[in-house]
Amino acid sequence: MTKVRVAVIGAGASGLCAAKHILTSPNCFAPPVVFELSGNIGGTWVYDERTGTRDNGRPIHSSMYRDLRTNVPKEVMKFPDFPFEPQEKSFLSHQEVLRYLESYCDSHNIRPHIRLNTVVENVKPVVMTTEGEEEEKTVWEVTSSDSSGCWKTETFDAVFVCTGHFSDPHIPDIPGIENFKGKVLHSHNYRYAEPFSGQSVVVLGAGFSGVDISIELTKVDAQVTLSHGRPRFNCPLPSGMQQAGPIEAIQEDGSIRFQDGSVSEADVLLFCTGYNFKYPFLDAAQLGVEIHDHLITPLYRLLIPPAFPTLFFIGICKLICPYPNFYCQVRFAVATLDGTVTLPTRAQMEDEVHRDIQEKLARGVKLRHILSLDTDQWEYCHSLARMANFPPLPPVIRSLFEEARRQRAKNPENYQNLRYRVISDSQWELIE
Repeated sequence: MTKVRVAVIGAGASGLCAAKHILTSPNCFAPPVVFELSGNIGGTWVYDERTGTRDNGRPIHSSMYRDLRTNVPKEVMKFPDFPFEPQEKSFLSHQEVLRYLESYCDSHNIRPHIRLNTVVENVKPVVMTTEGEEEEKTVWEVTSSDSSGCWKTETFDAVFVCTGHFSDPHIPDIPGIENFKGKVLHSHNYRYAEPFSGQSVVVLGAGFSGVDISIELTKVDAQVTLSHGRPRFNCPLPSGMQQAGPIEAIQEDGSIRFQDGSVSEADVLLFCTGYNFKYPFLDAAQLGVEIHDHLITPLYRLLIPPAFPTLFFIGICKLICPYPNFYCQVRFAVATLDGTVTLPTRAQMEDEVHRDIQEKLARGVKLRHILSLDTDQWEYCHSLARMANFPPLPPVIRSLFEEARRQRAKNPENYQNLRYRVISDSQWELIE
């Protein structure tokens, strides 16, 4: 039997996970080729103090800031088959997460299969008909360029897109933004708080990065206004931090008007407004999908374009426990390639995607939040495990993940000082 040849685009957490599981089935798969545009593995966990563009003119990929710590404890953030090194802390620095990914990479001998400083320029499906066979087969032509300027086109049977979604900043449309007199930046280009010492900063967006960066800024005596459309935080917030509703417009004099009618001056407007999906190497129309800022559709099981079931988008879901989610997606994808899972027809997959979206819209989920799984993530992962016949995630992952979220909501400034221990597949304890 001819072995399946797989291209993996990206050597961050999801790409390393894909490569690992392909390598563990050498009877079915040829060793993967992992394309990584930077000079390091680790994706978004590689801290780069520079912002803007690299020396070669390519944009800086990572959005990591210097003092970031995880908002998920290591006890549940890990890949289910690869624990973190035992240590006292539960909420880790980005340096510690990167070391974990490097250890994962080395433990599974993935490095020999990674091409660093290699940009994927184009991924194109080619439909082939083999002589003597009635069925058509799709292969993938992957064109890449390396740091020496050498371009190469190779053919693969499947492609895993593992490029993450934290590199192309989403900037909302704010009327009158050209009137703002101060500095405007996105959290993608934020690295540390000291340059904002003593300044008034309006932070737009109350997701994890918005709240975390706001708290950092108060520690250098910045006056922070956290502008958002969510229910107001009722927990204690640091001195120097206040809340406001969404921004309505920037007025002619440069002041910021909020939707409640209040007006504020600011030195800095900092967008913590998330990221767009961006795949410059793909032709969405050719693939039969639409790629919007916050949604890619249709994707069967949030993974597979029904028209091309050997292309996989790994790790695009939001509001998830990340590494367990990547793990389940990768195992399902690999199972479709090795024959464990037989996919429905294209029409059936498209119909299921349509039904799922309509059901979420009926529940009041906005179209741009379709990929935000939140509590739906557990049944989603369980269904992938059930279909692909691998063990489901242990219930302790959900239990401790949701505990950490409760603690974050109660005390966003200090919850990362808590320490946990997993006792069994269903139990954890808080270590005082």
